[in-house]
Amino acid sequence: MSSPRLHNRKEIRLKDYDYSSPGEYFVTICTKGREHLFGKIVANGMVLNSNGKIAVGCWNELPEHYPTVELDEFVVMPNHIHGIIRITDNPVRARHASPEQKRRNNLGDIVGSLKSAVTNRVNKNRNTTGITIWQRGYFEHVIRNDRSLHKIRDYIATNPQRWSMDGQNDDRIGDDDPHRNLTN
Repeated sequence: MSSPRLHNRKEIRLKDYDYSSPGEYFVTICTKGREHLFGKIVANGMVLNSNGKIAVGCWNELPEHYPTVELDEFVVMPNHIHGIIRITDNPVRARHASPEQKRRNNLGDIVGSLKSAVTNRVNKNRNTTGITIWQRGYFEHVIRNDRSLHKIRDYIATNPQRWSMDGQNDDRIGDDDPHRNLTN
């Protein structure tokens, strides 16, 4: 029997949009229960723990597994990550799969692969197995112009300085809508 909660989830993806088409995508992925899994903010900067370093490593490995993926601005926060993924038409260089074994390069597959890799390595790091570390799903935004791209890059780069107001921070002292005015 299916859960009624699953059927009442708000659809956040663009209807009829092809998320494998070339373009730039802003993604935010949050830890389950907002667990501070990746480190802490000290003096307005992120100090990564071993799990945070795993997240960075897995992010940096994405182009090795997806030949048409290029990475842009990225930050690991205590309980979430922000990044820009660029999907291109042309593979940068040959990778694991032979030309006959084309790998799907849609955003959902890429994010799913990242979440899986980080989960597996973090669980190994903690001597656990099968523990979910991510919230279900992720936030995405299709970046449509250079102005939006620059605003999002700045937002990502300065995210640690705004941690005290971040909506993902249970101890926040202010209110910072994490995605306000990024799409203009």
